[in-house]
Amino acid sequence: MRRSSDRWAPAGDRHWRGGARLAASCAVLFGALSLLVDWDAGSLSPLRALLWIGMSAALFTVLLPPRVTAGPAWLAVWGPWRRRIVHTDALTTVRQYDGVSSHLVLRDVHGHRLELDPRVLAANPLIWHELDTGVRRSTERGTLRHGTEILERLGHHIDDETTRAVLRASGLS
Repeated sequence: MRRSSDRWAPAGDRHWRGGARLAASCAVLFGALSLLVDWDAGSLSPLRALLWIGMSAALFTVLLPPRVTAGPAWLAVWGPWRRRIVHTDALTTVRQYDGVSSHLVLRDVHGHRLELDPRVLAANPLIWHELDTGVRRSTERGTLRHGTEILERLGHHIDDETTRAVLRASGLS
C-alpha cells in the first residue's frame, strides 16, 4: 500500500524486479555456460567471446518483461526500446486478443496506443485501480466507445481472484 505522503507516486508492477532478475540470471547463465563450453572445446577466440556476450545481451532483451506503471489518468509501459503511454481518462477503444499470449490493446483520443498483459493488472491492484478510475472518466466523457464489456469482465475476474486470495489467506477456503 502507498503511504499518505506517496499518494501522487505512480503505481508500479510489484513483480517486475523479480522478472528482470530472472531475465538477467538466465542471460548471465547462458553467457557463462556458452563461454565455458567454447573454452573447454579449445575454440574460444575474442570474436567468439564477443558473439556469446552479444547473444546473452539479446537473450536478456527478449526475456526482460515490460515495466508497467500507472498514475492519475495515465498508464505507461516501458519496453526494451521505448515507452508507450495512454491517457486513461481519454480512452477510445480497448481490445483483448487471446491466444498464446493474451494481451490488451488500449488506444486514446491523442492517437497513443499500448499493449499489456492482463495478468499484470490482476497481480497489481493499484495499477488496476488507476486504470479503472480512468476508464470510468472516459465512459462519463463519452470517449470510450469500444471495450467497456472487456474491462467489466476483466474487473470481475480480478475481483474473483482477489476474493479467492483473501479466503485462502484467512483459511476459509
